[in-house]
Parts: sequence; C-alpha cells; structure tokens
Amino acid sequence: MTAEELIAFEAEVAGHFNAGRIRAPIHLSGGCEEQTIEVFKNIRAEDWVCTNWRSHYHCLLKGVPRERLMADILAGKSITLCYPDFKIFSSAIVGGNLPIALGIALAIKRRGGSERVHVFCGDMTAAAGTFFECTKYAAGHDLPIRFIIEDNGLSVCTPTAEVWGDQIRQPFRPQIVRFSYQSQWPHSGAGVRVQF
Repeated sequence: MTAEELIAFEAEVAGHFNAGRIRAPIHLSGGCEEQTIEVFKNIRAEDWVCTNWRSHYHCLLKGVPRERLMADILAGKSITLCYPDFKIFSSAIVGGNLPIALGIALAIKRRGGSERVHVFCGDMTAAAGTFFECTKYAAGHDLPIRFIIEDNGLSVCTPTAEVWGDQIRQPFRPQIVRFSYQSQWPHSGAGVRVQF
C-alpha cells in the first residue's frame, strides 16, 4: 500500500464523516504515511499489532481488506477495530493497548514462539506511567515486543511538551521507536461536522 492510497482512504473516511454517514467518533491519520510504511517493513504476517484509536493505517498495512475496514468504520467501529484473523488488536482507552501487548509478548516468549508484538502509542501515552511500566517490564524480561511512538507533538489539542515537559523526548530503550510528524486532521472528527 502506498502513501497516496493511505491518504485517499482517510480522505474518503473524512467525507463519510462530514456527510453524517459515520455516527461515531473517528480519529484520522495524516502526515505520517512514509514513517508508518517504514515501520511496517519490519512487521510480518505472523506478528501482532496492538494499536490505539487511530488505527486505520495500521489495519491497511497489516493486510485488512480496504472494503472490510471501510464497512467497519461506517458501522461506527473506527476507534475499536480488532481483527484477530490479521493479529490486530486496538483499544480506545489511552494506554489500554500497552499491557495487552505486553501480555501477548509474554505468552509468545513462554511458549517459545517466533512472533513479535508491535505496539503503537502517541506521545501523550508515552509520557504516562503505564508506558514506563510496560517498557521496563518488557526490557527486564527480554520480551519480543517493540514500542512505536507516533509523535505529533500534541496531547489531544495541547502541545505535549507544555503538558508533560520536555523530558519525554529523551532517548528511550532500544526496543522503542519514535517518529515525529505534523497531523493533517483535528484530534477527533474530520474538521467540518461537529460531533456531539
């Protein structure tokens, strides 16, 4: 899947949302296509992807058929997309996917499996206690997990550094990847229709 295809998908979702055809929250990706594609070069079909409420790109790059994903989004499932057949789990709770990803990685290690877990979170979540506990446990037990921080510099609509301080941008452990980008969409919705 190309960056252009990802962008076109989100634009289509935005059109549906602004026309009132999606009657549930959505969180769109934009501005991070190349970085996300690069991250997915190291994710195999047998690996797990644990993601958050902004997961459309992750689902598409993991192989979920475009039509199936769009149908689920139109049905109001945008922020809770789970596809066990593609080994994708998402959580709409801030940091809720982290301990689940950790548990999957621990189970893989205990049974001697070869899969890996790739868990995505935003920079706000990366400043929370759950993130530090999970990364510390993963490192301490040498679990097959990689944490990917998608850093758009915002905690909802407030600059993350203003909320949490600049120390969150310090280097992390080797199993943690961070990329920065400028979001093309508002935190929630698509910028035209107001959601209540």
